[in-house]
Amino acid sequence: MRYNQKVLLKNGKEALLRNADAADGYNVFDAFNATHAETDYLLSYPDENSFDPEQEAQFLQEKTKSPDEIEIIAIVDGKVAGCAGIGTVGRKYKVKHRAELGISVLKEYWGLGLGKALTKACIECAKEAGYSQLELNVVAENNAAISLYRSLGFVEFGRNPKGFNSRISGYQELVYMLLEL
Repeated sequence: MRYNQKVLLKNGKEALLRNADAADGYNVFDAFNATHAETDYLLSYPDENSFDPEQEAQFLQEKTKSPDEIEIIAIVDGKVAGCAGIGTVGRKYKVKHRAELGISVLKEYWGLGLGKALTKACIECAKEAGYSQLELNVVAENNAAISLYRSLGFVEFGRNPKGFNSRISGYQELVYMLLEL
């Protein structure tokens, strides 16, 4: 799946949102590790990254070839400032209408509209891929993210009080959200 669009951030800088491909493997790998070190709201820690840069490149190449999955990167000043993607929940008939959204943005770019732009891009790609439901989970304390998702039409459909077990703060409640497409 392919995507390519420029957006203007709140600080006046331009961000290029495009599908990541194999050539972006090293930069996406670095951005993944950086974003996962900057916040305790993401699924994993940098030392749990299951990819090396070459495996990341292969993963991105597979997403580029996929008709219904994508990994989008945001390039600001020549740097990967954020990543977002959609992946199928499953290929079985009963779940193939559902996609999951994941997103991470470098802390220096928080509050500039980059997360919103990446989320909108993923919504657009999910619709194009034919999904009828886009899902995500978010740490309940992450008010900024929950507010963003609600502003784009996501609704809460459940909670898991011990969804994450943080190395820093212990159990974190997860909010399950979905958007009907």
